[in-house]
Amino acid sequence: MHPRANCKMPVAAVLVMACNRADYLERTIKSILKYQSSLASKYPLFVSQDGEDPHVRSKALSFNQLTYMQHLDYEPVHTDRPGELIAYYKIARHYKWALDQLFYKHNFNRVIILEDDMEIAPDFFEYFGATASLLDNDKSIMAVSSWNDNGQKQFVQDPHALYRSDFFPGLGWMLSKSTWNELSPKWPKAYWDDWLRLKENHKGRQFIRPEICRTYNFGEHGSSFGQFFKQYLEPIKLNDVDWQSINLSYLTEDKYIKHFASMVKNARPVYGTDAVFKASKIDGDVRVQYKNQLDFERIARQFGIFEEWKDGVPRTAYKGVVVFRYQTTRRVFIVGPESLQQLGIEHA
Repeated sequence: MHPRANCKMPVAAVLVMACNRADYLERTIKSILKYQSSLASKYPLFVSQDGEDPHVRSKALSFNQLTYMQHLDYEPVHTDRPGELIAYYKIARHYKWALDQLFYKHNFNRVIILEDDMEIAPDFFEYFGATASLLDNDKSIMAVSSWNDNGQKQFVQDPHALYRSDFFPGLGWMLSKSTWNELSPKWPKAYWDDWLRLKENHKGRQFIRPEICRTYNFGEHGSSFGQFFKQYLEPIKLNDVDWQSINLSYLTEDKYIKHFASMVKNARPVYGTDAVFKASKIDGDVRVQYKNQLDFERIARQFGIFEEWKDGVPRTAYKGVVVFRYQTTRRVFIVGPESLQQLGIEHA
């Protein structure tokens, strides 16, 4: 193959999952096209609609810069437990169908998945372009996400900083075909995102996530009824960075554990119950140890970050450590009972 032939290869298909919110979908598509128009061959855009809402269909078809797909599923839904929302089952079916289409029918190597209530940052595509080779070459990375669950403006500061995490963030993420080959045959009937957070499915692999989100979720009304929207999603800060100039090799598995360990080791330990007050009095990074999930939730509540865990992993955590900014540049590391040993810094 001529070396220039690769220039025409798409980096990733962009897939927008839609159902019945035509006004939201329009806002999402316009946000994507604003930054994708000059990159259309590298990031071809697809909209996949679940169901027959005529407004969503006509809205999607009104844009000639995208490929429209429609998922018509007339199979009845049988929930596992009485009272469960059917929507979660329908969403899981739609995801499997749409990803099968893009990976197997259209034969893309990577897909970026967005939902119909998201706006993207100006450097969204450059971010995924810069991390695509990491996803390909480091098999300990399961996906790359544009999302930080603790990405509210009071907890972030550095637009260049990326992290590895044991927790799948979702909300604007890139997946490779090789990983989909593994997931597609066993895809769950419902709650696909929590299913990806189970250890039996991510199998120790991790996720790349930014300090500052590259997506903004504006949808207050959806299957989750906007439960976190007001508190966590509305103040997300977006940014713009020249990713071509940044060396991301520190994110490979062997280098990253040393890189992260040195940050934790250099952070000053804070003890006792009033961690927030003590952290605010120290210049530079601090770390706070937690004993168990209840203890973590108490500390997280004091700072105002996510308290939630899934399958033993707190949101955004790496080796049990949750990191966020506190009062601008200072980093706070909330450190688990086994975290220092896992990072190889038992005597820090």
